[in-house]
Amino acid sequence: MTVESQKETLGFQTEVKQLLNLMIHSLYSNKEIFLRELISNASDAEDKLRFAALKDDSLFENDPELKIRLDYDAEKNTVTLSDNGIGMTRDDVVQNLGTIARSGTAEFLQQLSGDEKKDSKLIGQFGVGFYSSFIVADAVEVYTRRAGAPVEEGVHWESKGDGEFTIENVDLNERGTTIVLHLKDDAKEFADGFRLRNLVKKYSDHISFPVVMKSESEEEGEKGEYETVNDATALWTLSRSEIKDEEYKEFYKHISHDFEDPLTWSHNKVEGKLDYTSLLYIPGRAPFDLYNREAPRGLKLYVQRVFIMDDAEQFLPLYLRFTKGVIDSNDLSLNVSREILQNDSTVDSIRTAVTKRVLDMLSKLAKKEPEKYQQFWNEFGTVLKEGPAEDFSNREKIGSLLRFASTHTGEEAQTVSLDEYIGRMKEGQSKIYYITADNFMAAKSSPHLEVFRKKGVEVLILSDRIDEWMMGYLNEYDGKQFQDVARGELDLGDVETEEDKKHQEEATKEHKDLLERIKAALSDRVQDVRVTNRLTDSPACLVVGDFDMGAQMKKIMEAAGQKVPDSKPIFEINVDHPLVQRLESEQGEERFGELSAVLLDQATLASGEQLEDPGAYVSRLNRLLLELAN
Repeated sequence: MTVESQKETLGFQTEVKQLLNLMIHSLYSNKEIFLRELISNASDAEDKLRFAALKDDSLFENDPELKIRLDYDAEKNTVTLSDNGIGMTRDDVVQNLGTIARSGTAEFLQQLSGDEKKDSKLIGQFGVGFYSSFIVADAVEVYTRRAGAPVEEGVHWESKGDGEFTIENVDLNERGTTIVLHLKDDAKEFADGFRLRNLVKKYSDHISFPVVMKSESEEEGEKGEYETVNDATALWTLSRSEIKDEEYKEFYKHISHDFEDPLTWSHNKVEGKLDYTSLLYIPGRAPFDLYNREAPRGLKLYVQRVFIMDDAEQFLPLYLRFTKGVIDSNDLSLNVSREILQNDSTVDSIRTAVTKRVLDMLSKLAKKEPEKYQQFWNEFGTVLKEGPAEDFSNREKIGSLLRFASTHTGEEAQTVSLDEYIGRMKEGQSKIYYITADNFMAAKSSPHLEVFRKKGVEVLILSDRIDEWMMGYLNEYDGKQFQDVARGELDLGDVETEEDKKHQEEATKEHKDLLERIKAALSDRVQDVRVTNRLTDSPACLVVGDFDMGAQMKKIMEAAGQKVPDSKPIFEINVDHPLVQRLESEQGEERFGELSAVLLDQATLASGEQLEDPGAYVSRLNRLLLELAN
């Protein structure tokens, strides 16, 4: 087969076409980021070669000096970026440059609105990498050969970003990847040495490989010689006093491919029993695949400054998967792999310390910059709520970072901390009260809150899907027990007066016959009927048994295809309510049953649940209305 006959024209994956189109238009105002993205990718390729060469140094092909070269040609209007890193095979090129290999791409693209400003932020969350070339170029060529592959297995890829690309095999003497950008007329400014040097200093000074360009000095012997234009020191190896905030932010953008600045970061060198450096960042915005627990995540792992892997997930628990950063350890061996990492006691020690570091960083942000912390919570709060179940030893610390909606503010925004709640507790109150429901309005207007309003006791309102599951693991905070106001017997502690307790006991004795009649009428739908101490205005409410599964958990289990155990609610009635008093005076058993069923259905609706048989409820209600009308 001749080389020429191997030339193919292929189409981009649909998502790539959409993304290219959006990027070219949405990121137009931020054109210069293309260089940062391409240098970041080149740096990753150098890292990967250095790691692969630990096992097989023949991959260096007698050229062990790793560097990134940047050239331009003002006459031809081109910018060329070359690296002598790991390079790609033909299959790699089709896979990496023709598709976006990330789960959830289609869902991500559906979120895009067509509003350029908003979309550019979303695209920033997605990470644009190589495709940013098309912001400034109307044609892009890639020449690449995998390290260790024969010269004739070089690959030439070319595209105008219009939905198709061509690919053919060529002879390439040098390993690595060269990208040639044929600049658009409105991007000619980038075919300029001074402009390119400034961009390298601005965005890529911290890349740990030299970025070299031809010298423009007029001095004899220097003109035309390649010189390094960046500092080329691994940023995390410098001391904190030497690094400017801007450099920290640019390094974050390099490792995360995010457009926005991080909210906060923490840079630490640990010496002693363990010897490692960590540079950790909290992003300002959630990536689109945050809730996919299978998505790649983790920190960049280096051992003695040699890159080992991109998503080392062993150093942080899953509930902190939003954290970005670098770990550089001197205690791990250079041939470390994912399997070895799983069984290494050093990794466990570093994980414990890094987890504590991230939680401390968040605590500090919450205390010193509450507005920034609120921004973090709005983006990542739901993920942090996985913490109490996953990290028993840090439960109290995680508890202090949680934020809730509450009857104190009456607003849906989750802004109330547990410490603030405890600070406002009533005299005699010993528990932290909360209510869970499918949505905020259902919880806020629940009849279960009536007695709390009357007594002036604050209740936390939990309406995220994960909340009931989380509360199963968060039993207490600061020595105070949590109580679900819609579960079991309601214990108001010393907030409830002796008079209240006495009234409930007497009412139970006095209306014993009524309770038994209702229980008999509704025996197939409720496990018990009792006099309530929760209601002031409503006639009845439903209560979950102490050891029964709540409605939210049932829905989660059902959605996951799990069998849900059968359980009936407890029906509590307010004997002081006119409707209940009317029910008590009803002599006819059939009508008594109808009225009892209507009260139960209303209590079900008030608790935010759906009726099993809405048609039967409507029929009963219509019959009663007709009787009243007559």
